Amino acid sequence: MRNISTWRDAKPIDDEGIVDLCLALYREDPGERPVDAGSIRRTLAAFRERPARGRVLALEVDRRLCGYVFLVPYWSNELGGELCCIDEIYVSPGVRGQGYARGLIEGLVREAAAPTSAVVALALEVTPGNERARAFYERLGFRGRNRSLRRFLSGPAP
Repeated sequence: MRNISTWRDAKPIDDEGIVDLCLALYREDPGERPVDAGSIRRTLAAFRERPARGRVLALEVDRRLCGYVFLVPYWSNELGGELCCIDEIYVSPGVRGQGYARGLIEGLVREAAAPTSAVVALALEVTPGNERARAFYERLGFRGRNRSLRRFLSGPAP
């Protein structure tokens, strides 16, 4: 029997499940700083209050929350339009390898390529040690740039 799945706009009822999935992402692929549940809840609230800041999609498989993606737009002077950053994407280990992330990203590429789209490019970051993710994104056509991202993190170091 085939799984019934969909990527849809996240709803407030999804928030705690998305928090759990985000924390799972950071356990698997830690960032520069620890991320706590409160920070994730603030992101979800900020996106809901000001949709121009970003969008959260939830992956539902057989009525279970199994993944999420944070899509964050920003203007690129260099590219002359809006860039859609796939800030985070996570699919639960139990449903990986079934094409859910691929289908989402291919859909985003199709949307960006539409003549009426304000999006001129998609972007994402991959931690250097995450070879599996890097290879996956390269298979989908994402390429490294000849620059590397530098950040100044304000506030106390962990």
